[in-house]
Amino acid sequence: MSHTGMRRGKTGEELAAAYLAEAGYRILERNYRCLFGEIDIVAQEGETLVFVEVKSRSSGAYGDPQLAVGRRKQQKISRISVHYLAERRLCHRLARFDVVAVKLLPAGHRIELIRNAFELSFG
Repeated sequence: MSHTGMRRGKTGEELAAAYLAEAGYRILERNYRCLFGEIDIVAQEGETLVFVEVKSRSSGAYGDPQLAVGRRKQQKISRISVHYLAERRLCHRLARFDVVAVKLLPAGHRIELIRNAFELSFG
């Protein structure tokens, strides 16, 4: 990823975390890493753990940001989430996957939250 892409991703994650906090989510972790990869944000909404993937774009050239969370990415996030739940002994907790799409536009940022964006996926 280019330096500009990393900076855009970091800005998108900052905006997403603030947006989620404003929407009532409690941010538990940011950039959780394990041997399977990284999840951008782990949060809690009510009694539900929420694994959040943040996708940012600065133009519409590559389509809506949420379209970048395809099947392979869903499978990767699924593996990471199962590892997180096992590591924290939280396998009994309700969990879901949300995507926050951030458009970083000159006229202002647009943030879209997609709740229950996908189901647990391994195959």
